[in-house]
Amino acid sequence: MKLPISSRLFKHDILLIITMAVLAGCGLIYEYLLSHYAGRVLGVMESAIYSMIGLMIVAMGLGAFAARKVRCAFNGFVWLELIIAFLGCSSILIIGGLIAISQTFPQLLADMFYLPPDITPRGGYLKQISFLTLNSPYFFGFLLGFFIGMEIPLIAQIREHIHKKHLKNNLGTIYGADYIGAGIGAGIWVIFLLSIDISKASALTAALNLAAGLAFMLFYWQRLKWKKVLLALHLLLLALIFFIYQNGNQWLNNMSNLLYMDNVVFTDKTHYQQLTFTERKIGAEHDPIINFYINGRLQFSSADEHVYHSYLVTPALAASARQDNVLIIGGGDGLALRDVLAWSPEKVTLIDLDKELIELFQKPFEKLPQTLAYQIDKLTQKSFSDPRVTPIYQDAFLAIDEMLSSKQTFDTIIVDLPDPSHPDLNKLYSVNFYARLKQLLAGDGVIAIQSASPYHAKEAFIAIGKTVAAAEFAHVQQYHANVPSFGEWGWTIASKYGASPLSRLKKLDEFLVEPQWLTLPMLYGAFEFPHQFFKLKESIPVNYLGSHVIYQLHQKAWRDQQGLNESHLQE
Repeated sequence: MKLPISSRLFKHDILLIITMAVLAGCGLIYEYLLSHYAGRVLGVMESAIYSMIGLMIVAMGLGAFAARKVRCAFNGFVWLELIIAFLGCSSILIIGGLIAISQTFPQLLADMFYLPPDITPRGGYLKQISFLTLNSPYFFGFLLGFFIGMEIPLIAQIREHIHKKHLKNNLGTIYGADYIGAGIGAGIWVIFLLSIDISKASALTAALNLAAGLAFMLFYWQRLKWKKVLLALHLLLLALIFFIYQNGNQWLNNMSNLLYMDNVVFTDKTHYQQLTFTERKIGAEHDPIINFYINGRLQFSSADEHVYHSYLVTPALAASARQDNVLIIGGGDGLALRDVLAWSPEKVTLIDLDKELIELFQKPFEKLPQTLAYQIDKLTQKSFSDPRVTPIYQDAFLAIDEMLSSKQTFDTIIVDLPDPSHPDLNKLYSVNFYARLKQLLAGDGVIAIQSASPYHAKEAFIAIGKTVAAAEFAHVQQYHANVPSFGEWGWTIASKYGASPLSRLKKLDEFLVEPQWLTLPMLYGAFEFPHQFFKLKESIPVNYLGSHVIYQLHQKAWRDQQGLNESHLQE
């Protein structure tokens, strides 16, 4: 007994609408996956995300036009889902492989021809190949967007073919399913996929994509050509997806490891960022050098982190009237905290957004391989285990509002944030942020701020100083020093009221706590800059909340120096 036509049509519509919703969710997740990975590769997370999504939307439009050339919508749709599922699960692995090969090939050439390290070939075609591979996420994003854009027109054609007439609200129905599915996909990404390995996320999404295509294929089996070939390809792709789910993360890690000069000993992904530790052995009588990277950007090297942290911490504490209650913003590795604790404060509050990052340094023997844990424990000197320390896992922009509401004050504030390499960090370099930190600072206290490189990002460095001054601190000064792993680096220091930080420091006969690296004469010299260094200061704007001035200046300064092998870049 045959079902009534209306019931049969209803079943077709339910299948097609659910399929469209599922594929829309998958499509949105693919956008997020590729843009997120592009941000890791290029080191400019926000720019990469916006660029990728914009590119994929344009490609989807072109794909929608191209769908008119598909002769049989049923066969075309099945082949389309196979292509999308394949690209979705494999693109990130292919990108990782291409980048690794392009970045390591110059060293292979140098080894082959016995070239010294200072003339490793990197120009000409090699530079162009490196540029193309680093931007390969956009190529795969365009491909995926193009094929995803073909889905809605093909589903629309299939519905009209099933109904055997032009459907007045056909596109409205399909777009409704598309929007709802995309919204659900966004929720799945935020709640679940963002917290797992990116290769597993791509494999799970591709599996869902493949399942939708397989259900469509079986439902419309009689309308298809090359049935056995299509079924075999689905099974092969399912096996590939399973393999990627099981082994993709190891492949990606192996490819990423090729990008570092030293041996990668640990890598992990938190909710916010990719963390990597490398190790360089320098002889049995010395501890290995440990380098720590976030999203491929060097954060510290055990060889010289004491230089950076001496200049960050010591001047502010030495210039403050007291060191009883100290606030650290950022510094989730616990190294600035270690140096602050040496001054015997009564209380230290540390604000960092990434709890998982802090836990690596707080509980290294629980989170890290034994040898690495020993090195990290030695570096941090168990700073996070000190009972005087209170960590706050929150966005500093919001956390300081709560501190102001409870009328807290601090004798010294240390701001050890990453460089303003994307808009979300830019707000932590704004007049609004510094003005609120001023309210938290005791009247005779001092604030010190990590301020990027005065050599590589000169305008951004000067802009930070001007922005702090715009927050109406009594005195704002800047200083710089060479940190071998980073190159020339700079800091900003300011006093709320009273004498300038430098004049306070010049009254000292010695530091109350002797730092590992810094001396008073070295510190005095750090406040000296080359002739006419601040010549363009008047033309450099202040960074107000929402203006993105410092972010744009920083991006401009580093645009030609992006890449995972540029170890002196600090994210």
